[in-house]
Amino acid sequence: MVEQVLAALAPAALELSLHAAEQVEQQRLEVDRIWRQRLERTELACDRARRQYQLAEPENRLVVRQLEKDWEEALAAHQQLSEDYQHFVQERPVRLSAADLAAIRVLARDIPALWRAPTTTHADRKRLLRCVVEQVQVTAQGSTEKVHAVLTWAGGSQSTVDLLRPVARLDHLSYYPLLVERLRTLAGAGLTANAIADQLAAEGLRPPHRKERFHTGEILQLLQRHHLRPTRIQARPADQVLQPGEWWLATLAGEIGMPVATLFGWLQRGWVHGRQETRPPHRWIITAGPDEVERLRALHRLPAGHHNRRRWTELQQTDNAEGT
Repeated sequence: MVEQVLAALAPAALELSLHAAEQVEQQRLEVDRIWRQRLERTELACDRARRQYQLAEPENRLVVRQLEKDWEEALAAHQQLSEDYQHFVQERPVRLSAADLAAIRVLARDIPALWRAPTTTHADRKRLLRCVVEQVQVTAQGSTEKVHAVLTWAGGSQSTVDLLRPVARLDHLSYYPLLVERLRTLAGAGLTANAIADQLAAEGLRPPHRKERFHTGEILQLLQRHHLRPTRIQARPADQVLQPGEWWLATLAGEIGMPVATLFGWLQRGWVHGRQETRPPHRWIITAGPDEVERLRALHRLPAGHHNRRRWTELQQTDNAEGT
């Protein structure tokens, strides 16, 4: 949807730049008006202090001295504010310079850069979308990754776009039957699990979470599910011994009672710490003492979808905070 909006805004770059320049000048005019009001108030205070001093009886020396002091302070305050105003006008004149206008035009032409800029908040992006998009209707093709979206723009015109969404399970993929058939063919051709993952990525067959490539653990699980056997890679030398508190990825997954693919996903998210072998088959070695194993076991017992719900809740809370 964002790509559609940015593409729609591209032809309006000139109009946007003119509107942005007009808004900037309006804001500067408003600030200049406030400065002038402050100066007017200090001038009135100076005039009032002068008249009070001039109307005072000369014999009231203490009163005259205080009124004279008040007049001097009012004059000093007016002088300081006048200097500050002149300095402000020099730095930010009411009318934009040619360089300022050129900079605004460049920014308006590069709307995607503005969208992705770190200074653009989620609240800013939502406001921009609401200005140009009236409604978005999304229709999913069953439980598969295929989605059809209809965008209704402000004014009533519509655009359609076919999208891909992440799905929770492999068998929800629309190309799952093709994936199984390719697994059967590649395993029958004698390819290792790692080589199968490379070939599937080259053919555009990707995991359900929109990653670029299946990892070896996912391939091994699929092969096991369909009773297929990949070619085994030559085992590590016998002197390769793990240190206390270290686990092979698959071994730790079995100890906790969870899928290897899930534990590998935790490793990618930073929920588990480990290192990868420098030589084939490049297996992962997880560092987890008894306390860490218990923590991971407790984490695995949490209800399905708990982690995703927590992540989306945190993002929504961040958006709400930025919006306020």
